[in-house]
Amino acid sequence: MKKLCLLAIIPLFLSGCAAGEVTKVKVVMYNDVGDSLGTIELQEQSAGVKLALDLKGLTPGIHGIHIHETNKCDAPDFKSAGNHFNPDNKEHGLLHPEGAHAGDLPNILVKEDGTVKAELMAPQVTLRDGKTSLFSKEGTSIVITEQQDDGMTQPAGDSGERIACGAIKKK
Repeated sequence: MKKLCLLAIIPLFLSGCAAGEVTKVKVVMYNDVGDSLGTIELQEQSAGVKLALDLKGLTPGIHGIHIHETNKCDAPDFKSAGNHFNPDNKEHGLLHPEGAHAGDLPNILVKEDGTVKAELMAPQVTLRDGKTSLFSKEGTSIVITEQQDDGMTQPAGDSGERIACGAIKKK
């Protein structure tokens, strides 16, 4: 009987320990005039963080998207977001032999109607505590650029101006 009671208590204890851990967060993305473009949902996965994009109001075409090193998104240029999130001090670019920044992500394709629904993986980051956590002391953000990232050019892939930004914050 004592073993049965103990087995019933263990799952309650373990679930209480994990209750404070964030495994999913929504980031609201804004353009340079402060209009909401939709959301990007971040979810912890065994292979990193999955980003589920549901955006509208962007210019059609291929755009770069990156995780940046602060959670500030001051319009209109979003330079307050800082550089790409790069806790391991690597080179920029998914194609660079010495890269990539933890914040480097695949380009996104915006449809002719200005929408994008896509899923991306960020394998070098986490929502958990640690060096590669997106909830670092300075926080982090997601930035979309006007052009595609070429995957090699330092420091940001020659992807043009920043056109959208959203702060990553624990709710």
